[in-house]
Amino acid sequence: MITQLDANNPHQAFPDVEQAAHDPNGLLAIGGDLTTERLMNAYRHGIFPWYNHGSPILWWSPDPRMIFIPERFQPSRSLRKILRRGEFTITWDQAFDSVISACAEPRQDDQGTWISDDMIRAYQKLHQSGHAHSIEAWKHGALAGGLYGVTIGQVFFGESMFSRTSNASKAALANFMLLAENWQYQLIDCQVYSDHLASMGAQLIPRTIFTGLLDLYCQARTTPHAWQQKTIQSQSK
Repeated sequence: MITQLDANNPHQAFPDVEQAAHDPNGLLAIGGDLTTERLMNAYRHGIFPWYNHGSPILWWSPDPRMIFIPERFQPSRSLRKILRRGEFTITWDQAFDSVISACAEPRQDDQGTWISDDMIRAYQKLHQSGHAHSIEAWKHGALAGGLYGVTIGQVFFGESMFSRTSNASKAALANFMLLAENWQYQLIDCQVYSDHLASMGAQLIPRTIFTGLLDLYCQARTTPHAWQQKTIQSQSK
């Protein structure tokens, strides 16, 4: 039975993720709110919100879980060439609002977007409190692509990415993997399987292992001064 969350109690505990539905895979709870307190509690336990505009908030914890280990990232040969050419300038936390707004734009083959105005405002608050971050890829001074997600300890929970220029999001992701490794991140959550991510080294692991890793790494610290605003040229691993 799917748990109904109280919208007036952001400190309410989530049910154990092992209670999540098998079909649809990972559906755990419905309702509640998108306060910083509830969102951080959700991510800490391997849960994330995903729902369509106009519908109740749905909370998910799929099994298995798609992850990256930063040092195992495997860019393709063509992506390595792009990175070596230095086509993109990579920054972080310099255009969070622009990145999440771009991620919210409908894709060419979609009719809408799951990143609603409420979601945007909620993650902007997470960013302002230092819990959500963006990686930006720039070309000729224009924002060409990027990604954003939430951090707890040595875990980065990826949320969405976009490209306006071919390979821009790939360059942002590849450079973030270098940063993540340097900053001592141990785990990058990709939520669900995709061929695209699998081709670059992402892997599926059982949810029980994933939540065990969260217990370990969410309590650990990253490199001091990580996420301070800096700029790098796109580079190859």
